Amino acid sequence: MLDVRRLHLLRELDRRGTIAAVAEALTFTASAVSQQLGVLEREAGVPLLERSGRRVVLTPAGRTLVTHADAVLERLELAVSELAGAREGIGGPLRIGTFPSGGPAIVPATLAELARRHPALEPMVQEIDSARVSDGLRAGELDVALVHDYDFVPASPDTTVDQVPLLKEPMYLATDSAPAAGAATRGDTLAELLGPWATSPWITARDGTTGHAMAVRACQAAGFQPRIRHQVNDFRTVLALAAIGQGAGFVPKMATAHAPDGVVLTRLPLFRRSKVAFRSGGGTHPAIGAFVAAARTAVGSTGGAA
Repeated sequence: MLDVRRLHLLRELDRRGTIAAVAEALTFTASAVSQQLGVLEREAGVPLLERSGRRVVLTPAGRTLVTHADAVLERLELAVSELAGAREGIGGPLRIGTFPSGGPAIVPATLAELARRHPALEPMVQEIDSARVSDGLRAGELDVALVHDYDFVPASPDTTVDQVPLLKEPMYLATDSAPAAGAATRGDTLAELLGPWATSPWITARDGTTGHAMAVRACQAAGFQPRIRHQVNDFRTVLALAAIGQGAGFVPKMATAHAPDGVVLTRLPLFRRSKVAFRSGGGTHPAIGAFVAAARTAVGSTGGAA
């Protein structure tokens, strides 16, 4: 009989790539992970892993078993959700991940709505990059998370995580009030809107983030390579820098509510989509459903729409 906990380790090795990364994520020692995977191989009766240089990779049989592990763990998540639904009331800890700009704009209103509807719930929020959410959910560090993706940078498919839409918002070009800003409002194509700023310095999110990739690819689609001067993830800082002529930058509608004096905002034919993510099979869990409902109410109260 195959052990479910060992199947979970095998799946994490497939996703994270190294035994050391699995051990760090799940707070095991590397030797303990190796031992458990060795036991799983004996249970399976066929080799599941093979050495490739200093790395361990899955054999074809190992990859096949991961596919079955996905299905088994999803069914277990469904079982947990159904058992939770059989209890009276919704309560207990709820570990919530959020991308930085979702913190002030969505999370407080969502938690207020949760407290009103389900006072026995104990939400615990942590800020996390959207790229790490899948790992956090699978490792059990998170129960639910706010994530987002952009045009030009769609989310990578992940069969271990389900998502439901929350908010679709347009992106804006933030510039200063110099005369050239007037030219940025002519036309409605990306090339026409961004073209006047092709030789200007740019403000983007840090390299390696989806926001950085979106900015670079949007400028490339408009026909130029951006000359990046500043790299900051906080949209308030982007707006403040743009307002004093330090460069052009992209911000979502959510961030424009408190734009400083001197900044010019031009709506672009680009969008950011925010979603609620949770482990595959967990969508029927009462606490997850309560969070989704509260988040949608919070977004509606701020003028957003799914």
